[in-house]
Amino acid sequence: MTIKNILIDLDGTLTDPKAGIHRSIRYALEKLGHPLADGVDLDWTIGPPLKASLAKLLNTQDDDFAEQALLAYRERFSVTGLFENEVYATVVETLQQLQVQGYQLFLATAKPTIFAKQILVHFQLDQYFTEMYGSELTGERTHKADLIAYILEQENLDAAKAFAEELSTKEVILTLKVGEGGRTFGSVSSKEISEAAKKQLNLDIDKKKLQMENPIRNLGVTNVPVRLHPKVTGSLKVWVKEA
Repeated sequence: MTIKNILIDLDGTLTDPKAGIHRSIRYALEKLGHPLADGVDLDWTIGPPLKASLAKLLNTQDDDFAEQALLAYRERFSVTGLFENEVYATVVETLQQLQVQGYQLFLATAKPTIFAKQILVHFQLDQYFTEMYGSELTGERTHKADLIAYILEQENLDAAKAFAEELSTKEVILTLKVGEGGRTFGSVSSKEISEAAKKQLNLDIDKKKLQMENPIRNLGVTNVPVRLHPKVTGSLKVWVKEA
């Protein structure tokens, strides 16, 4: 299998965000009346979901209190902290090489998408990415497993939409024998349509994706629904002519 798509993290992979994150955490905790001592190690907070890290620093299980800390963090980070950041030395060269080699690059970060995009644009790294994915400010997709599942769903959805648009311009031609009075003999099955799509259009369409309650028994044009994705159904024009 040839790998053509690569998911790339942001913090600690493309950039060193330590200064901005550390200062914004200290700002938040001081605002809530829990200032941190100068020597407290905060490196472990880079990467994991931030709200959980703030709760740990506050030694609290109170979700509302942790949310207050997160909002205070964002007060500083959204204005100043996200730019207190540094691109690692070989990142640009590496991204350029991957792009030249034909890879599609996708940003996959637990950081809120709105901040991640600002950072990439600021450092002119956005030009190397097909799409940038992150979490929501409301907390969705802060865990990497959820984020990756979302990316796969979205990219498959986009591909399905593009294929559906392409499919709408295509048609296949099949035949039926016709007797006296225009009576047809036999029928056109989903298997035959699938085989015709491969032979005539060089498209691989699984017969199970063709949404046909019954085989086609009449001459003329039938628009056959094609289920391409749980959220996308395309349509293939099937011409049935007299043999």
